[in-house]
Amino acid sequence: MAKCDITGKKRLVGMNVSHAHNRNKTTQQPNVQHKRIFIPELGRWATLNISTRALRTIDRIGLVAFAKKQGLNLEKLIG
Repeated sequence: MAKCDITGKKRLVGMNVSHAHNRNKTTQQPNVQHKRIFIPELGRWATLNISTRALRTIDRIGLVAFAKKQGLNLEKLIG
């Protein structure tokens, strides 16, 4: 199961419903990519499983600011 390390996004579970109202369980996976990101504040690289939405936000405000906004300890995250 794919899960974003920063936002915690994971799969959604729902039902496919046919015209005859037959219901089948289905899942929707988040768009999670395996990325290597440089952190200039720490002077090191971090390899993360990260959703594309979080990646766009990191490009805009930076990884340290985004982790602080999410309430995450960056040192513990990149371990």
